[in-house]
Amino acid sequence: MPKYKLEVNGIDHVVDVDEEMPLLWALRDELGLTGTKYGCGIAQCGACTVHIGGTPARSCSVRVSDVSGQSIRTIEGLSEGTKLHPLQQAWIEVDVAQCGYCQAGQIMSAAALLKHNSKPTDEDIDNAMSGNYCRCGTYKRIRKAIHTAANYHDAMATVEKQV
Repeated sequence: MPKYKLEVNGIDHVVDVDEEMPLLWALRDELGLTGTKYGCGIAQCGACTVHIGGTPARSCSVRVSDVSGQSIRTIEGLSEGTKLHPLQQAWIEVDVAQCGYCQAGQIMSAAALLKHNSKPTDEDIDNAMSGNYCRCGTYKRIRKAIHTAANYHDAMATVEKQV
């Protein structure tokens, strides 16, 4: 089997897997990063969302051989050490999760949205999150958490400019 170089959450890894292996399984089974979840296996539910080169992607339908050498970020790499990402903090504050299964994918999609649009409207959020499904139906709380994170991020940026 060929070896592939994966840069995941800023750390270089070499995986010796079949070229057809979905990135999801390399992350979970080879690297032990189990925050990214298997949902549907056909890139429809969003549970397996990660960032590849800064863009959200469904890791269940991306082959390891297609992302070798690219920068990959998973939910485990979203925070900075023990400092939670504003979205992670907002998810806790708003009490978004019920079962929690889809939440890593939800947060990763929301992070990509806020990276490009720091003040999204409800419509912006609904459009960006439309490919992420939550069987518990916490969509209103997800939207509220994204707005909360956007406000939290703005407040932190203002404080940092004043220091």
